[in-house]
Amino acid sequence: MSNLIRRDPLDDLFRGFFVRPVDLGSQPDAPVLKIDVKEQESSYLVHAEIPGVKKEDIHVAIDGAVVSVSAERREDRDVKEGERVLRTERYFGKVSRSFQLAQEIDEGQVTAKYADGVLELTLPKKAATQARRITIQ
Repeated sequence: MSNLIRRDPLDDLFRGFFVRPVDLGSQPDAPVLKIDVKEQESSYLVHAEIPGVKKEDIHVAIDGAVVSVSAERREDRDVKEGERVLRTERYFGKVSRSFQLAQEIDEGQVTAKYADGVLELTLPKKAATQARRITIQ
């Protein structure tokens, strides 16, 4: 008894073609600032994950209650003579995040620490000023 197997020639042609999805639009290993914000009675605590960035390339700006964190990863080429780079999957560029807090920040008392790829900010709240009633004469 012979077994007949019917094959579609197009199936053989495209077999293995769609094995891996192709993504042409995204950057490999693009840095993303993941930020956690906690509120305490007198301050805010911010933890931002910024791996692979030197602390000299991290910038924090505070404008009232708006906090902006930006970082830049620079390209370091270590190609030796006679070597040829076939593929690189490291991202080099800038990334930034801004967010607004419920209360203004006392810029003079802010502390920042960067270790093991984590930026820790302590943002003291500015003392709330009482509204002053003005008498009209």
